[in-house]
Amino acid sequence: MSEYQSIGVIGAGAWGTALAQTAAIAGRDVTIWAHEDAVANDINANKENSAYLPGVSLHANIQASGALSDLSTCGAVLAVAPAQHMRGVLAQFAPYATEALPVLLCSKGIEQSSLKLMTDVLDEEIPAAIPAVLSGPSFAIDVAKGLPTAVTLATCYKSLGHALMEAIGTPRFRPYWSGDLIGAEVGGAVKNVLAIACGIVEGRELGKSAHAALISRGFAEMTRLAVAMGAERETLSGLCGLGDLVLTCSSPQSRNMSCGMALGRGETLDSVLSARKAVTEGVASAPAIAALADKHGVDLPICAAMNAILSGKVTVDRAMEELLSRPFTVEGA
Repeated sequence: MSEYQSIGVIGAGAWGTALAQTAAIAGRDVTIWAHEDAVANDINANKENSAYLPGVSLHANIQASGALSDLSTCGAVLAVAPAQHMRGVLAQFAPYATEALPVLLCSKGIEQSSLKLMTDVLDEEIPAAIPAVLSGPSFAIDVAKGLPTAVTLATCYKSLGHALMEAIGTPRFRPYWSGDLIGAEVGGAVKNVLAIACGIVEGRELGKSAHAALISRGFAEMTRLAVAMGAERETLSGLCGLGDLVLTCSSPQSRNMSCGMALGRGETLDSVLSARKAVTEGVASAPAIAALADKHGVDLPICAAMNAILSGKVTVDRAMEELLSRPFTVEGA
């Protein structure tokens, strides 16, 4: 039996539900917390999350609850609330968290108000928790359906990493351990902003050459910021960096890329977001990433341009003109 036989999941959106599914398939008893009573009732009564992950039959080992206290007996918890709501949810859960509880952070973003990573937010709200990060190229629907997926699971403790990998991993959901939490977090946050940019390229029909160039130059920006913040360069070449970037920047299935495609076609940001139930993390992370770049003295022209577009400071055409007018330089810059 796994050291973590009982798993709690905070957040019953598509990604939280998919992770609950793979943990249940791995043989764990899963309790998933849903903010909406209707979602919890649907999961329990129908074994489906029709609001966020329709058409997927959920495992019998998954039980939903509207009370965070029901996660108090879980051996490990996956926190899957949107990044900008993570602090509030963790604060609500804090009274029920046991000492040295492993908390696997599964949201990809940076807190806009404080410029803090999710591990920093966890440390402030539940200081006794042991942080871990899950990141990498994965769509919720693929994971929920059992399609082959590989991700990064980052912890400072290799033994804990392997225990968590055993707890949620399956032959078709393959976590790989890393000791670099900062690299995993920064990669996951920056790729969302770059995916919006790639969507704009697609929406404007600028061609596959431009798309490939943007991914490559975006990867350089992601790596520069992560290393400046203390990450290991090699981490960004793995699943939680390059892997996640390629997936999110190459498929309209990505909420961030599809948002960019709509912007590229001339739609307004307000109209795009108002029509969505799920969160588009890159929109909220863009100003935080731009501020972190200033703080660490790192040049991120693509991310800066995206922040300017999303904040309404410049038009898409103007941002493109400024990027394409930059001086020629060496590739490593």
